[in-house]
Amino acid sequence: MGQNILITGAAGYIGGSIVADFISRTAGPIKAANISAAVRSEEQSQSLSKLGVNVVKVDLSDETAVMEVIVSNKIDIVIHTASSMDSRLASHLIKGLGRNREISGKETYFIHSSVTTLFAPEVGWEDGEVRDTDPLFEKEKEMGDQNPVRKTNLLVVELAQTLGVTSINIALPFVYGRGSGQWKKLSANIPAHIRSGIAHKVVYKFDKDGNPPTAHISDLVALYGLLTERILQGTPIPSGKDGYYFAIAHTVGWWEIMDGLAKALYARGLVEEPKTPFWPSDEVAADYLGFPRMFLRAMGTTSGQLVPVNAYRLGWQPKWDKERFLKNIDDEVQAVLDLDKTKVKTTVFDSLLSGEK
Repeated sequence: MGQNILITGAAGYIGGSIVADFISRTAGPIKAANISAAVRSEEQSQSLSKLGVNVVKVDLSDETAVMEVIVSNKIDIVIHTASSMDSRLASHLIKGLGRNREISGKETYFIHSSVTTLFAPEVGWEDGEVRDTDPLFEKEKEMGDQNPVRKTNLLVVELAQTLGVTSINIALPFVYGRGSGQWKKLSANIPAHIRSGIAHKVVYKFDKDGNPPTAHISDLVALYGLLTERILQGTPIPSGKDGYYFAIAHTVGWWEIMDGLAKALYARGLVEEPKTPFWPSDEVAADYLGFPRMFLRAMGTTSGQLVPVNAYRLGWQPKWDKERFLKNIDDEVQAVLDLDKTKVKTTVFDSLLSGEK
């Protein structure tokens, strides 16, 4: 009998793309698994039900409801993409897995989705090279849980260990590309700049350049699939305190991205010139982009010297690199023009830190 997988944020950009990938499998351990998709609204439920997947409408902030979903569906693996900001959601899911482990006697796994910006100097991390094989948990513990995303990271490791659940933390970089999910197909950062450029006839850039870690959505989904396959096959993989995975395919300069967007939009007659002046102020940038002021710099100028090791040791092979991304940057513009017509939107910041919006 196949194992049971629950994907949260299944109506979101990342979670929806994972669902689409998993149910498209024609062979292998994921094909043999039973896939459940967690959503929040009836509209989302009806949309995803067309895929033939087991759709679960649940409020992840309701611990009793989450426990019921996990136990009644005998969930062995949770892939959590719904939120890295609210530690309650991760707590409820892990407690449910712990309870199911007690009942079934089977191992249970929690794959958490965090962000790489936690390990950048802009949010207090020390300068210098950071590998995902470094003692990241110990350093995060030392820094404390004032940052809500870091608080969730710490909770995931500690609570999962207490309850005998195996935890894995995928640190998400700046993600681009058109998603393949049923509901939300756009990421957060690039679409925000495209919308701002179209609305104000100019593409701005910050006065500080950066070189953010990035990945195409298809490569990111492939990593989730690879990790899930290893779990289903019973292959030992780094987990718990050692289970951080930087999902980084390549890096690219922020100014290169903005210059590429300006040229693509200018070629379509959507901005007045193919140049990228600096933002007049951070306040204007926050207003135009929809980013909270406190996270603005981290979202628009971050660099960091992050080195992914664990994913590549497992055999992850991203297909997108910097050159391919910049060469096809007009695809990002086309995606916004196509998909904004669907009116499936949320705030940019919620989209970045929450898969189920």
